[in-house]
Amino acid sequence: MIRTIGMLEFNSIAKGIETCDVMLKAADVELIRTSTVCPGKYIVIIYGDTGSVKASMIAGEANAGPHVVDKMQIQNVHPQLVPALSGTAQVIKGDAIGAMEFYSIASAIKAADVAAKAAQICLINVTIGFAVGGKGIVTLTGDVGAVRAAVASATEEAGQSGYLVGSTVIPKYAPQLYASLL
Repeated sequence: MIRTIGMLEFNSIAKGIETCDVMLKAADVELIRTSTVCPGKYIVIIYGDTGSVKASMIAGEANAGPHVVDKMQIQNVHPQLVPALSGTAQVIKGDAIGAMEFYSIASAIKAADVAAKAAQICLINVTIGFAVGGKGIVTLTGDVGAVRAAVASATEEAGQSGYLVGSTVIPKYAPQLYASLL
């Protein structure tokens, strides 16, 4: 069972690639995603038990030093989060769509976890960094009340950080919109 995820974001692509190798060798963790993100940064997202993720993150930070520009660790992650991050979510169609946009990749990941824990929704996707100017976008679906509650909970927490760009809840959405988000 996935208990914890961790993410490091780097201002150097080469150092990010090197640090990904260090992190994977440092502890028994699995790689969710490693890639370049706009504008010319690199991210590594891992998961595993809490102790292993912590050890991997410590090794990664030590290796990358000043090249780390952001980091995040979430314990007891919601089971929908990793599939939404990796693009393998099994989406159950709902009556409404919610979308949240963040200046920070870490803020988007945290918001997705909060939203999934706040109400009975289905995470569609957590889009991070690439082709969105380094931002993070969370899309979700469910019944209208649940989507409103999930978006409200996630944006309330994220709004305090100043990284929230905006959010919306769309009841009775066009079928073509839903298809485009899958």
